[in-house]
Amino acid sequence: MLDLIAATGAPPPMEAGPEVAREGFALLCAAFGTGPEDVEVEDIEVAGADGPLPARRYRPVALPAEERAPALVFLHGGGFVIGSLDTHDALCRELAVGAEAVVVSVDYRLAPEHPAPAAVHDVDAALADVVARADGLGIDADRVAVGGDSAGGNLAALAALHWSERRRAEPDLPPLRLQVLIYPVTDLVGDHERFASLRTNGEGYLLTAETMDFFMHHYVRSSDVDPTDPSVNPMRVEDLSDVAPALVLTAEYDPLRDEGEAYAVALEAAGVPVESERFDGAIHAFVQMTSTQIGRRAVDRICLALRDALA
Repeated sequence: MLDLIAATGAPPPMEAGPEVAREGFALLCAAFGTGPEDVEVEDIEVAGADGPLPARRYRPVALPAEERAPALVFLHGGGFVIGSLDTHDALCRELAVGAEAVVVSVDYRLAPEHPAPAAVHDVDAALADVVARADGLGIDADRVAVGGDSAGGNLAALAALHWSERRRAEPDLPPLRLQVLIYPVTDLVGDHERFASLRTNGEGYLLTAETMDFFMHHYVRSSDVDPTDPSVNPMRVEDLSDVAPALVLTAEYDPLRDEGEAYAVALEAAGVPVESERFDGAIHAFVQMTSTQIGRRAVDRICLALRDALA
């Protein structure tokens, strides 16, 4: 796959620009497959910070229609600049069927049109809306998890933190059962000294240091938010206690490997139940590659954790 991508001769992302990058990512994700068909899929809207957002609801056909099901609010990856409901449609189908749960995928606003912290605010609003409208969505509000991959993992981590903060003021709100962080972006600074994988895996493994620089340029450096601000940077949050239990998956040949694992360690040090697993031999985005053995194993791992947490 890496050889095929290299052979396309695509221009560097900073040169190509966001629209070309979005088109290329959509083509790549389409090549990963279409996912299971035994799931009901409905395009809906959820609340965002500045108006309604497109979203997609997945419900396994095996679930009785009248049953209020557990749910995962899912946030797609793409460096806060690319990615969509469509790029992660197959993965959401896999998670819905495998976890025996409703999945609500949220199409938060992207940079550079909407730089930080627009995506964070959208995700906070969307999660609150899903919980508030649980009955109408066929969801059990007491059995909700949040998750995402890459940039979506960053947003899922922040959503879990902000939900925990909100519950301190509104104790009647149900706790989140799990946060699923799939090779998450946990530190927006790009600290190559602290996180060696940014150097050692910065070229040749799908996600590159150059691409991360492109994403951060559009998401935070062109905004009024400092990349160290804990409102967008979970690694810089001082108090991680009382946040939802976490499942953190990383890939051996991923620039984001070390910061994801460092965040898992920080959560555990704060007393949060954490399960963390590095998938040796894997590259960034491998969880979407369910036609590979390692991608299938990762999806099965996520689904098992969700079934246990949402039981």
